[in-house]
Amino acid sequence: MDIVLATVSNPLVRGGATFLFDWLTDALETRGHRVNPVVIPFSDAPDGMLAQLLALRLLDLSQYGDQLITIRTPSHLLRHPNKRCWFIHHFRSAYDLWGTKYQTLPHTIEGSALRRAIVSADIAGLQESKRVFCNSVVVQDRLKRYNAIHADVLYPPLPDGAFPGAVQYGDFLLYFCRLSHHKRQWLAIEALRHSNSKVRLVIAGAPDPGCEPYVEDLRLEVARLGLQDRVTFMPYWIDDDVKQDLFSKCLAVVYFPFDEDSYGYPSLEANSFQKAVLTTSDAGGTIELVENGRNGLVTPPDPQLIGEAMDSLFQKPGFAQALGVAGPGRIRQLGIDWDHVVEQLTS
Repeated sequence: MDIVLATVSNPLVRGGATFLFDWLTDALETRGHRVNPVVIPFSDAPDGMLAQLLALRLLDLSQYGDQLITIRTPSHLLRHPNKRCWFIHHFRSAYDLWGTKYQTLPHTIEGSALRRAIVSADIAGLQESKRVFCNSVVVQDRLKRYNAIHADVLYPPLPDGAFPGAVQYGDFLLYFCRLSHHKRQWLAIEALRHSNSKVRLVIAGAPDPGCEPYVEDLRLEVARLGLQDRVTFMPYWIDDDVKQDLFSKCLAVVYFPFDEDSYGYPSLEANSFQKAVLTTSDAGGTIELVENGRNGLVTPPDPQLIGEAMDSLFQKPGFAQALGVAGPGRIRQLGIDWDHVVEQLTS
């Protein structure tokens, strides 16, 4: 088929949604489809958001391609008679984060009006889609609760050919993702303070725009707790060769996001590299992949309990390895592969 694949993107940020768009483009093309990728700049800053929503809604792509597939919200506002949406996440400040410390919309009359407009726009764009898919049970539940929309869960895989070589189990835990407060790297540092072993922590990834002060806060916390010899920072974009080296040599991966939309690529990459994932019971979609005692460990978001789990992995390397080796089987069990994704999106 001729497929228009559309998403929105902040040109300054590369993350899971941008990777997914690129990987899906490749997966469709290698399976015989002709793809026209469309990336539309979009800012989620409240000022100007209504105008951007309207602009997307006015783009009628009906005459282009046999099918439109949209990825990141609010690209589903684009119009096409044969539209399918792979819904990755809501603009969460208008939904489950409204009224929390993570909310970015102003808590004013204007902010409330913008919130209602976002919800109404989402419902309009999603209802006209031929099929709606989502990336986790967490997002499936949010779509049902807030938008009365049914979506089928379609888990995002890693890119074709992303298989590790030889792995070893070192003395450090890896926290690999964008540096942002809701990713809770600070919780890993707090937990390390309660660790009684010599396990080390490597925190790697570029900060989100505007999050440079957060990185400095992390450094200050490490110094305050006297953990300078046990924590290594790599606060910048990590290229693929360095990333592969980190995943292949770490003891295990830690990942403590707050109510994550999906399992998060660090978790999937960890299990692909036969590494266990230590995560928390409030990490959202992450625990759809990670089962406690099978391919990782799941604890309450309590620093002391996390610290004890860190020690358990470090002091029993055979245990950490056994959890990690179970990772690829868990991925296969969930049907996380591109053949399945392409079949579902194009059927």
